Amino acid sequence: MNEWHDFFVATAGASAALVGLIFVGVSINLNMILTTPTLPGRASISMVLLLTILIVTILLLAPYESIKVAGTEVLVIGLVVWGGVVLTDFRIHRNKQKKYKSLYTLNIIMNQIAILPYIISGISLMAGDLNGLYWLLAAMVFSFIKASLDAWVLLIEINR
Repeated sequence: MNEWHDFFVATAGASAALVGLIFVGVSINLNMILTTPTLPGRASISMVLLLTILIVTILLLAPYESIKVAGTEVLVIGLVVWGGVVLTDFRIHRNKQKKYKSLYTLNIIMNQIAILPYIISGISLMAGDLNGLYWLLAAMVFSFIKASLDAWVLLIEINR
């Protein structure tokens, strides 16, 4: 996994910076976010996606960790995050106005595209397959994209 060291360092730094940005953005627009019942959940999902990247990369930067242990960590984190996001997504979807439900369904699909590769990566790594790291790469890229789209809504669209 030494070949992935620089990637993990870069993604840890980028995710930490973006978590900070979203935290500041939520703080600035807190009143507007709290008046829209579904936005606090959306904000928490975007922060969870970025914190997942941060936690996974920190764990994978630990020295002398076996590929199977790394896979177990990624799988457990992926399953916990998946469960939490699914519950939050369904609560948001249930509370959406009827005219916005189909649009939020797209949001749910995007969250799944960001999270499910963590689970696939964890299973692959536990089986000793280093190619599972490419699933982790996909999870992190899609998580960055999804969290950035959510940040746009929380920072810009909310003020329109």
